[in-house]
Amino acid sequence: MKEIAYQDIVDEVARICQEANYDLGEDVVNAFKESVRTEKSEAGKSILNQLIENADIATSNRVPMCQDTGVSVFIVKLGQDCHIAGGSLQEAINEGVKKGYDEGYLRYSIVDDPINRRNTGDNTPAVIHIELVEGEDLEVQMSAKGGGAENMSAMKMLTPSAGIEGVKKFILDTVREAGPNACPPLVIGIGIGGNFEVSPYLAKKSLFRPVGERHEDPEIAGLEEELMTEVNKLGIGPQGMGGSTTALDIKVETAPCHIAALPVAVNLNCHASRHKHFVM
Repeated sequence: MKEIAYQDIVDEVARICQEANYDLGEDVVNAFKESVRTEKSEAGKSILNQLIENADIATSNRVPMCQDTGVSVFIVKLGQDCHIAGGSLQEAINEGVKKGYDEGYLRYSIVDDPINRRNTGDNTPAVIHIELVEGEDLEVQMSAKGGGAENMSAMKMLTPSAGIEGVKKFILDTVREAGPNACPPLVIGIGIGGNFEVSPYLAKKSLFRPVGERHEDPEIAGLEEELMTEVNKLGIGPQGMGGSTTALDIKVETAPCHIAALPVAVNLNCHASRHKHFVM
């Protein structure tokens, strides 16, 4: 059995919290550059070039690319033959978030109560999903999820009679209603199936896939391509200024569901699609 020290996890989590906010992934930057080539609106091209410049400044000066440094969302794959020595995994992740946001001078975005709304002062608690898997490795994926796009996300319990056309309509309606408020160009996560709690998790999980990477199932990959075409026909464009680049990418994940249900969740991510990971 592999043994991993609590403090090593704390330090690695702190590192990726800062890197996620400073270093936009190459996949996203490349999508900006490709969109500049295809964008039909001059205003849209200008905004995309500004986003490229902004990402470069953030990396060069080690400053956040956006003032909203986000909720720290983790998807963790814990090998069943891996032991955390010196504390719990959840404690280590939250301690790492505290350290990373404090030392990186990142904005604290979490309140301790949705009614009284007192800031916790350290960006915890993080949102942590743990999947138990075979093996002895610990894989930690982190996303800094901004509030604006999250607010425009949606979930709906359709019935099977709605079919795939009903699913597509709900997705397009959600993006249309979000308009500029979700800070496009977007990366859009879609969860289809599961139940009331599973489909939003699928949508969130899909956002950890690199921009430009299609689903391994050809049918799902085809749906992703079709939705990309339809979303970019909406004309919302970069920052809602109009144009042909409303989405940089759309990811779809599916799961089995009840015979009477067709859950669909749409999790919007703004252009700052920030995600980092490590394996120990």
